[in-house]
Amino acid sequence: MTTAYIVDAFRTAGGRRGGRLSGVHPVDLAAATLDALVDRTGIDPNAVDDVIMGCVTQAGQQSHQVGRIAVLASQRLPESTPAVTIDRQCGSSQQAIQFAAQAVMSGTQDVVIAAGVESMSRVPMGSASRFHREADLGYYVSPGLMAKYPVLASMPGQAFSQFMSAEQVAARHGLTKDEMDEYAYNSHLRAAAATKAGAFADEIVPITIETANGTEQHLIDEGIRFDVTLDGIKGVKLLVEGGRLTAATSSQMCDGSSAALIVSERALKQYNLTPSARIHNLTVTAGDPVLMLEEPLPATDRALARAGMKIGDIDLFEVNEAFASIPMAWLKHTGADPEKLNVNGGAIALGHPLGGTGAKLMSTLIHSLKARGKKWGLQTMCEGGGVANVTIIEVL
Repeated sequence: MTTAYIVDAFRTAGGRRGGRLSGVHPVDLAAATLDALVDRTGIDPNAVDDVIMGCVTQAGQQSHQVGRIAVLASQRLPESTPAVTIDRQCGSSQQAIQFAAQAVMSGTQDVVIAAGVESMSRVPMGSASRFHREADLGYYVSPGLMAKYPVLASMPGQAFSQFMSAEQVAARHGLTKDEMDEYAYNSHLRAAAATKAGAFADEIVPITIETANGTEQHLIDEGIRFDVTLDGIKGVKLLVEGGRLTAATSSQMCDGSSAALIVSERALKQYNLTPSARIHNLTVTAGDPVLMLEEPLPATDRALARAGMKIGDIDLFEVNEAFASIPMAWLKHTGADPEKLNVNGGAIALGHPLGGTGAKLMSTLIHSLKARGKKWGLQTMCEGGGVANVTIIEVL
């Protein structure tokens, strides 16, 4: 089987909902990252066999097959470049990487761009479903689904709720509010320290924005609270009465895009490319759709077993901080070293641009491993519906 290599991966700095990137159309945001990927890797734009774009809320400005529209808005890729848009919820662009790798490993394609985008300012989370429901045009919960999961009738609007799942995970794993508050505090501290040290400089694509002070380059993740205090985190009100999670221990809504170049060994030689990493394992699993966000735990077990590895063999981990309870439960389950987890902070501080997060985390994982002279990285993501992706890479 052909080996799949990641030449490199890049991302925009996150923008808060309604913040610095809210003036940028998501198509242009995605196109800017595609262009930067072409420029920085030096790949011949005509060599790109396909673009796979992750995006969750495919409505409004992210409708009409946003991957293809982003290619057409690109200044580098020719209009002959095909593209497709996929939705695996929060793991959409991680799945884009896995689909791209599978295309290369199968020998059917040699050069594939895996990317993701989400403007949560311009296309609010859940709006694709909510618009139709409010217009009395139907809802995704069908009679057949209701019959299979009666809990949907007893908990309308909550049974498949990620917020409720995060609370359930916290309770199942004995995580207290104080512990999760401290986790969130440390996420901001790590992200702030990484930013000040220039750790993100090589992975961030500058985006030109208009501000009250004129044109600027957006280069710093807007969600980081550089003045964070533990007391401030602790003072945020609970999301639900009697719960344990708050907005401060949840991922930040975010605008952003990301992209990675996946190629075969033949393409490395043909286009004189230098690989950053080799794809070692691709895993996706699914489980309980009600408890949905716990799925990265068994998914990691399966990925490691298939790779013939143990948790201690991995040098760094990126586990998406959808809510503090998820990476914390993952740590307790796997026994991983917490000092290897989300070393530059996570989505609680940096933001979670849904469809863009998978390739975003991959860019951070690769650059973090290279900066430390380390070899093995594992990335996993909890996803709506009880699905989880795991990708294991070897930095070269």
